[in-house]
Amino acid sequence: MTAVRGGTKRPAAGAAAAVPDGDLGEGFTKGDEACLSEAYRRWGPLVHSVAARRLGDPEEAKDVTQQVFVGAWKNRGTFDPRRGSLKTWLVGITHKKVADAFDRRSRHLRDVDAVTTAAHRSARPASVTDTLLDHMVLTKEMEGLPDQQRLVLELAFYEDLSQTQIAERTGLPLGTVKSHTRRGLMRLKKRLEADREAHR
Repeated sequence: MTAVRGGTKRPAAGAAAAVPDGDLGEGFTKGDEACLSEAYRRWGPLVHSVAARRLGDPEEAKDVTQQVFVGAWKNRGTFDPRRGSLKTWLVGITHKKVADAFDRRSRHLRDVDAVTTAAHRSARPASVTDTLLDHMVLTKEMEGLPDQQRLVLELAFYEDLSQTQIAERTGLPLGTVKSHTRRGLMRLKKRLEADREAHR
């Protein structure tokens, strides 16, 4: 992990590796960057494991792990070694970040509904033009997506497959399909909104 700047100068390389957990927590809260790196070495895998188990998505768990340690470092002054271990504190932050990730998923699911509705809008006489514009925007924007993101969204929009069906069709893990869907939809949603504003 690349150390987050803003703490004290780190001691000789490897010095923190022999520090007991309690002393490591003390050094962490005082801004010792070597203690940050050592904390990541010791408990980064645990944080990732907790996040991956709850989220079911190793890639998303990597993002959460980074968020946990960046957030912990920025807020290290709130950690009190007398009230508990640094390990326990980090796991607590992990659960909060996972909850945030689930909130983001809920928002993204609403985005899925909004974008999918635009992609499958019924061809009523008054909405034919809008439907064509939406289709053109979706097609154009998806051309700029990474290959797997584009494939996942094309299967969802044009073949009306569920994420489970997409995983079965492509051989991708379900968690990966979900990640590609979320990230691709974020980009498509912004593009659709910008296009609608331009045509008002």
